[in-house]
Amino acid sequence: MTTIKQKTTAPAYSTVADIETLEARLNLLIDETVAPTLSTDLLRRALSAGMSDITTILRAVPAAEGRLLERGIALIASLNTDLVVLTGNLRLPVTKAATELVEMNDPKLYRSLSLDADSGGRKSYTPDLLILNRRTEVAHLVDVKRSLGSYEVSRIAELKNRMLAAALVVPDLLYKEHRRLQAKEVRVVILNAENQRTDLEGGVWPLSHLDHLLEVESAGEVMANLRHLFETRIELNWNDALQDHRDAKVTDVAEAERLRLRGAASENAQPAVPPEMAGRGASRPPIQIGFAQAPRAAPH
Repeated sequence: MTTIKQKTTAPAYSTVADIETLEARLNLLIDETVAPTLSTDLLRRALSAGMSDITTILRAVPAAEGRLLERGIALIASLNTDLVVLTGNLRLPVTKAATELVEMNDPKLYRSLSLDADSGGRKSYTPDLLILNRRTEVAHLVDVKRSLGSYEVSRIAELKNRMLAAALVVPDLLYKEHRRLQAKEVRVVILNAENQRTDLEGGVWPLSHLDHLLEVESAGEVMANLRHLFETRIELNWNDALQDHRDAKVTDVAEAERLRLRGAASENAQPAVPPEMAGRGASRPPIQIGFAQAPRAAPH
């Protein structure tokens, strides 16, 4: 029995993400994410190949989930007509000047600054998503993490500084390369799907706060449901692959036993009797076979 929770208050935002309405599109995202690396057939092949292939394919699970999260967020963001969502290979330069500016100053002092997007540099940053709200002219540079459990504090701080330095070129980039889009402020946010180690003031948000970022009611709930569907699909594919692998082994054992029995039967088989000899042995004395003997001498 499915329990449907009725909301007792009006939605915080005019745009609402409805799970039932989005179900088919969410399942399609999962299909497209799972098929290249985590299908039942690929998992079954890995089980047959051995531990090395199993390890490789299991490592693909976090990467696949990360891609799914990015596409899921972009899908929900598309419901809000005020938002422009940029994905793909957005390589933003991270110059030495921008890095020093971020490391040596409070964000309030450079929040309104914008650097030339054409400025080169050996370092760069590629965001998972760049989301611009055309109504508020606020852009968000988004980095999606499946989990921050293995991240040290210093590593998170380094990531945030790199994102802030890259954010300085975003207004110029949007204006020059994306049809004169205007951004008067750029904010960075790390979305953590596991909802642990959050720092709302410091730009580390749980995925459950996606409603506020996208201004879409129930966005966080839909993403939680998407993760559940993904985990269920992977578990189903894994169990199917295991069952297929067991069935194949049983078939192989049965075939080996059949061949063994056939070989044993061949070894124990009696010599074949020619058709013309069949049925004669029952009424005749035993036949003796040996060497020819010389005739005995006649008695005197």
